[in-house]
Amino acid sequence: MSNATTTLSARNLTRRFGNRLIIHDLTLELKRGEVLGLLGHNGAGKSTTLQMLTGCLLPGSGEIDICGISLQKKPALAKAHIGYLPETPPLYRELGVDEYLTFAARLRGMKPSDVNDALTQTIMRCGLESVRKKIISTLSKGYQQRVGIAQAIIHRPAVIILDEPTVGLDPAQIRDIRRLIRELGDTGSVILSTHLLGEVESVCDRVEIMHKGRLIYGDSSQRMKQYGQVTGYTVTLRHPPALSELQAIPGVTSVEQLSGTQFRLLHESGNNPGGLLLSLAAERDWQLEQLTPLSATLEDVFVNITGDETTAPARGTPGGAPLLCSDPSAEEKP
Repeated sequence: MSNATTTLSARNLTRRFGNRLIIHDLTLELKRGEVLGLLGHNGAGKSTTLQMLTGCLLPGSGEIDICGISLQKKPALAKAHIGYLPETPPLYRELGVDEYLTFAARLRGMKPSDVNDALTQTIMRCGLESVRKKIISTLSKGYQQRVGIAQAIIHRPAVIILDEPTVGLDPAQIRDIRRLIRELGDTGSVILSTHLLGEVESVCDRVEIMHKGRLIYGDSSQRMKQYGQVTGYTVTLRHPPALSELQAIPGVTSVEQLSGTQFRLLHESGNNPGGLLLSLAAERDWQLEQLTPLSATLEDVFVNITGDETTAPARGTPGGAPLLCSDPSAEEKP
């Protein structure tokens, strides 16, 4: 990050719904040029937090500054520096793309003389050239999501806040939206709320994990992957032996069968059985096809940090990206 200026600072935020304390003493900071991933289960408090950070919901206590401006004391001035995409894009579907984005720019207080240039640049940046004259309701979900991001950035805000921007998209659309988010982080600051663990790895510079209304872990996405590092291999054998035979190899602590020919093999940190496994596979005609060292997945990290095996991320979800909940479209409820 070339510029370390703080664009968003939230200190000691709390929020109650009735008698329930939903957000507990939350403190968060965002730097210019940074993409921050806010990761957590449904019900963790992510959407409530984003609503407070954008001024849509008042905190029970605490302070929020946007580019050094108090969101509580000078809301209009602070909000001028924020672009916000809720999980459901705030689109007027009966309008054309150009018409809607022009309206969004004027709503943000842009001068009429500046709107055309901002519209042209935003249309190009979001890849909307081919649909700019179309009615929003006729667009695919992927293009509607692009329009939602366009309304959030047309006024060139310093802070861009995106709540689940890729939910419901197909893999190609997800890839395009992630590329756009990464580009937005090059010039501004982005907070990205997500259930998609692959999104954290491919898009975010830093991660904050939220659990039951608290921020419980924060670090770079790369260092997060090293948390609770495991030692082992993914092993593929064309003619595998009995599971007990693999478990009997010196140094092996556990073996999990992933398929008919593939196994996840863990071993003691100071006793690597890789060489012995190669020898045994050749000697006993197991026909070894793959021996790949394991690295800790973000699913492993999340379980290690939260200590909650029962809410471990689901695997094998559409698009190849594991989720932190079984229903990614479920709304977060207080």
